[in-house]
Amino acid sequence: MNAILGVALAMVFGLILNRVMKLFNLPNVTGYLIAGILVGPYCINLLNTQNLSDISFISTIALGFIAFSIGGEFKIDSIKRLGGKVLTITFLQAFGAVAFVISSLFVVQAIDPTLISTPAILLLSAIATATAPAATLMVVRQYKAKGPVTETLLPVVAFDDAIGLIVFAICFGVAKVLAGGGEITAKAIVLNPLLEIVLSLGIGCVLGLILAFVCKLFKSRANRLSAMVATVLIAVGLCQIEILGVHMSSLLICMMVGAAFTNARKDAVIILDGQERWTPPLFMLFFVISGATLDLTIIPYIGVIGIVYIVFRSLGKYSGAYLGGLITKSDKNVKNYLGITLLPQAGVAIGMAQTVASEPALQTISQSIVTVVLCATLFYEIVGPLLTKICLQRAGEITEKGKLPIVDLIGGLKEKLSKKKA
Repeated sequence: MNAILGVALAMVFGLILNRVMKLFNLPNVTGYLIAGILVGPYCINLLNTQNLSDISFISTIALGFIAFSIGGEFKIDSIKRLGGKVLTITFLQAFGAVAFVISSLFVVQAIDPTLISTPAILLLSAIATATAPAATLMVVRQYKAKGPVTETLLPVVAFDDAIGLIVFAICFGVAKVLAGGGEITAKAIVLNPLLEIVLSLGIGCVLGLILAFVCKLFKSRANRLSAMVATVLIAVGLCQIEILGVHMSSLLICMMVGAAFTNARKDAVIILDGQERWTPPLFMLFFVISGATLDLTIIPYIGVIGIVYIVFRSLGKYSGAYLGGLITKSDKNVKNYLGITLLPQAGVAIGMAQTVASEPALQTISQSIVTVVLCATLFYEIVGPLLTKICLQRAGEITEKGKLPIVDLIGGLKEKLSKKKA
């Protein structure tokens, strides 16, 4: 099976699983990950290890567009409108996840040092910050939820990933030094990560402003879309080059491109809509390829780490959101239920894990990190939307019951069969 044919069949599997997931009101990403597992080297082997290596650039490019989309959500006017309450809750729930995961994993390491290394602890703790807005939005829209919890939830999940990317950039820089066996100095673990962040944000801002200017010169949708694609590719490509002794973060630089662009143009939303029209197939491939890299053979060996990660990330998100609600004197339902609705995790978390996998200095720990994150994603994407629905229901914010499509399907089949018998 050559790589191109393998990719085509992977997309076919992704489309089939997409339909299956809709029957159960599960997020598309869950179907794509399962499709990837099925076509990967550890199941039917349509995409073998060599194929995955040949098409790894697809994941790199997809990550750039995921980060660009996140950046496009951050208009300065919107952030001002959010106010201190939402920002406080967002910071506390993100750092709550980091604190709980890092503390619990260090306890695991103290009990058995062979189970997990310090660089892996730092990286998993940073990845724990990320939340999946798509799964949450799906539930809110399906059940037409309205109320204080919903109003707080939507801006929090939007702003959360930006915080997560910055925390990840710092931990990623420190982890590279620790895993590479280099000398641990203030420059290596503090200055280099900070330089990476500053360079990424600075160059991303310049590229975003250039893109905004280019969109003044080109008026057609096709040319503007081409300019956007070219800019994101330039940003991702620059990250492959060492500047001032460091490699920039593709996630941060692309996020900043989107943020600078959306704040420089009043019609940014209309222009960005063009990008959203063509990226779904790219994102599908990203998730399918991510699923294909899941090494099923090592799952039994990282079981303890996976369970600890899921349990303590959940506790951290809930505790941080509850504390944020307490400090900001939010509605009782916001304090009690917001943290649970923040559990879903998908695109950005997988993107962070794939960034780890592409770093040569982290090859010894990358497979276990990818496996933990993918397994956690499958769990969260199945359980998370259900818990979100239950919480919004208990908060009295769901105005429609909603039905699983599979229930309607079975009901329709029964009705047809009864008519035939009659």
